[in-house]
This record gives sequence, structure tokens and C-alpha cells, in this order.
Amino acid sequence: MEVTPTRNNKPNTVTTKTNDSSHMRTPIDWHKSSETIPYPDLTKVKNFWIKVSLKKNRTYLYDGKKLIYTMYSSGGMYTKNPKTGKMESMTPTGTYYAQAERGDSFFNQSLNEGANYYVSWLDHGTYLFHSVPTQAGGAYNVKEADKLGKSTGSHGCIRLSIPDAQWMSSHLPVGTKIEIVN
Repeated sequence: MEVTPTRNNKPNTVTTKTNDSSHMRTPIDWHKSSETIPYPDLTKVKNFWIKVSLKKNRTYLYDGKKLIYTMYSSGGMYTKNPKTGKMESMTPTGTYYAQAERGDSFFNQSLNEGANYYVSWLDHGTYLFHSVPTQAGGAYNVKEADKLGKSTGSHGCIRLSIPDAQWMSSHLPVGTKIEIVN
């Protein structure tokens, strides 16, 4: 996909235009959907699948080869693999499939972090798409939320804006193919 940054009419913001007429919201706002157009109607999509780019901090929704929606996302932090010495994301790469586990919220005591609107894609509740993180009381962790679409930050899950996570939790069919790449 060819990406060309272009200036829009707002000061200090850049709109990314792709060869498929992207509608990405700028600046990034984790309270809002990533695009300014409606989410895709999956009843009209014949070959739905998802590609997550960890380094680009984007989650792409496809109908076959056609990009139909892009979400800002943040995946796992990069750490040094003790066996290889290489930096690797805490998010596993490869091909996975959406699982049945999903819900409105969770809280992980060991990480002292939770999130809203989740859906599992690996190990039945271990690796999820979910909203930007929440604190113990349920309030969003603004410092972490502000990383959305800009840098990594999770322990392996894919973080999304609140509305994007809610859409994903409500609409992602079980069995949908998910490719996660660096």
C-alpha cells in the first residue's frame, strides 16, 4: 500500500492518504472511531479478514484484497529475546483466528490493568483485541491510551480506541482470520 503524508487544513496535523482513499481521523483520539466513515457492514463483505501491523500501529480490515477500514492500534512492547538477542514484540506474530471469548470489561490483577470491550484471538482469553487500558477503578489510563496508534505499550494484546474495540467485540465473527506481522 502506498502511503503519502499530506497536510490538511488543521495546524500541526497530518492526514495519511492511501491509494484506497483513507479516512483516518487526525489527530488520533482514543475516545473516537479511527476513521470518520461508518464501520463496514460485514453482511456485505464476502472475504473478511484482519491484518495487524505491529510496527505501523495499525489494524487493517479487508474484504479479500480490498482494504475496507483501518484502526489505530498498539501492540506489545519490544523486548530482547534471551535466546536470539533480537528485539521481539510481546505480541506473537503469525496467523490466528478470532475466538468466542469476548465481553464488556476485564481486570488483570497481576498486571494491575484492565480494559473494555474485548475479543480473544489466541489462547482463549490470553491474547485479545481490547480498548485502551483501564486502571483498577475502571478509569482509562490516559498515559497509556495516548500511545494508541503511535507506539507499542501492551503486554501482548492489541489495543484499540474505545469505539473500535466495542465494534470489534460486537461484530468480529468467530473464526475470522487474523494475520499479525511486525
